[in-house]
Order: sequence, then C-alpha cells, then structure tokens
Amino acid sequence: MAGQHKPGRAAKKYSQAARLHDLIRILEARYGATVEELMEECQVSRRTVYRDLQAIDEAGYPLINECQAGGQIIYRFITGYSKIPPITFSLEELMTLYLCRGQLEFLKGTPFQDDLEAIFARIRSSMPPRSVAHLERLAEASAPRFLGFKDYSGQHQLLKDLRRALLKQQRCKLDYRPAKRNNSSYLVDPYTLLFYKNALYLGGYAHNRQALRLFAIERIETLEVQAERFDVPEDYSAAALTGAAFGLIDDGPARQVALLFDKEIAHLISERIWHPEQQLEKDPDGSLILRFAAAGDKEILSWIYSFVPYVRVLGPESLRNQFVKGLEKGLKFQGAS
Repeated sequence: MAGQHKPGRAAKKYSQAARLHDLIRILEARYGATVEELMEECQVSRRTVYRDLQAIDEAGYPLINECQAGGQIIYRFITGYSKIPPITFSLEELMTLYLCRGQLEFLKGTPFQDDLEAIFARIRSSMPPRSVAHLERLAEASAPRFLGFKDYSGQHQLLKDLRRALLKQQRCKLDYRPAKRNNSSYLVDPYTLLFYKNALYLGGYAHNRQALRLFAIERIETLEVQAERFDVPEDYSAAALTGAAFGLIDDGPARQVALLFDKEIAHLISERIWHPEQQLEKDPDGSLILRFAAAGDKEILSWIYSFVPYVRVLGPESLRNQFVKGLEKGLKFQGAS
C-alpha cells in the first residue's frame, strides 16, 4: 500500500529540516523524481512528501512539475538554477531597491507585499543595523504619497493563485465583472501582470475572444488555476496588449493630436516626455504646442483635463468637440450658466 515502508527496512526518523535537505539533494542531483521515488528514498508517506515539496516551493526554490509521456508526474528544479551565483548588492544598488519599494505602497495587502517584506528581511539580516537604518530613512523621505490607489487586500488568495499560474504558465478560468456590464467567464493564458497608475492588470490570451486582453484585477470575481500548461508565443511582447493607446486602452486607430499649452505651464510640459514620439513647438509668446499620435480618446481627454484652464485642443476636430462638451457638462454640473 502506498505510504507504507518496505518490510525489513527501518523507517527513517528525522526532522523535517533533514528531510527537506535530502529532498533538495535528490532533486538537484537528478533531472527529476516522482512522488513514489521520493517516498522510497526518504522512507516517508505520500502525504509527507507532498507537504515537504510544498515547503520547498514556499521557501523560494524554483520547483516545477511535469507530466511525462507515460503519464507520470515528476518534480524537478528549473534547469541550471544551482549554477546561478549568489546575488550581492552594492550600497548604491540597495539604496535604489529601497527607493523602488517606496513606489509600491499600493501593493499593501497582496502576496507581492509579503514577498517584498521577505526580500528586505533577508537584506536586513545581512547588513549592519546602522546601514539598514540609514537606508530606511532615505526610503521614508523619498516615499510618494499616493492618491486613490486600489485596495487589493480582499484578493490576497486570488493574487497568490494568479502568481503561481504566471510562474508555471498554467491556464486560468476567471469570472470577470466589466464596468457597468454583466459578469463574463473567460479561459485565459496569463502572460503578464502590469502595474499602471497604482493599479494591477492581467494581460493574456483570452480563448473566448481569440485575442489578447487586459483584465483589471479588482474586477476579477473568481479565478481557478487549471492543470493545463501553455507556452507564451516567441513574438509576444507586453506592448501588444496596449497597441497605440495613450494609456492602456487601445480603442481605435492612432490619430494625430495637437495641444496648445499656455505660457503659464509651458515649462511643466517641456520638462517631461509625454509620448515616445512627441514633438514640441515653442511659440514666440512663450506658449507651447505638443504633438503626438495615439489612440484612446477617454484616456487622452482625462489627461488633458488635468491642465484646464491652461490647455486648448487644436486637433483632431472630433477630440476638440469631445473636450468642449466635457467642459460644458462640468460647468453645468457645478451649476454655472
């Protein structure tokens, strides 16, 4: 019976730490091993092997499982991982890591925040306390104060499952609630997790639509990781998810946009890159014209409204009309005549 030890061979009695050491040694030395082989090698039950494999996976080892031609499941580490040298950081690189951590406050309540805390706990354990305190002070002074970021704490388990699916390239079935529409079910190959404006988005291939799609994480009601694996196409890039969009939503062909900014804020516009192919024209009176080609009127308009009353839409005409209608609607909502 599975889980029983062979007659005449005494069961090993040792701690879980020793068992994990043995399992890691076996998996490192071979291409892979089945649960039955690990039961035999370590003289433990099937349940214990599964529990120890889970502990190894949770400890951060790159453990994967594969179905062989005969139907057997083998467990192994990603090829070549043991040859990767230990990662070390300079003090300047550590400062950069601490500064980047301050940009990710919106991940609070997610498994990614748990991972960040575990990473920095390891960093702290290998550094003098004074150096840690100095880096923490720098990060605190540089941390931004986000406005309007989303709360993902209620989706902690969903994000853990999604993280596993992304790492192991497993298909997912999800129920999705679009804005102002009924729920829909999707079968998705998850390719990418995008961070955009303090929010999380899943990008992947939706089999229902036979096309790439973006899903806002907060609108995913349920997610089930399937056993079936998939391969990411070699020609895939995250840019394919957004196309020519000004932001994330590619809702039509790219159009030439021209905006005139008053001299009062022209310096703010010229100090940043708003589009990779933007063109700037300075007028003698100090105003500035910004030109670029992009799709997604809603996101473009949302950005333009943030510069009212110092911006004028020069073209295209349809975008200008939408802009003016939005201003009129806003005035009406404020009770202005």
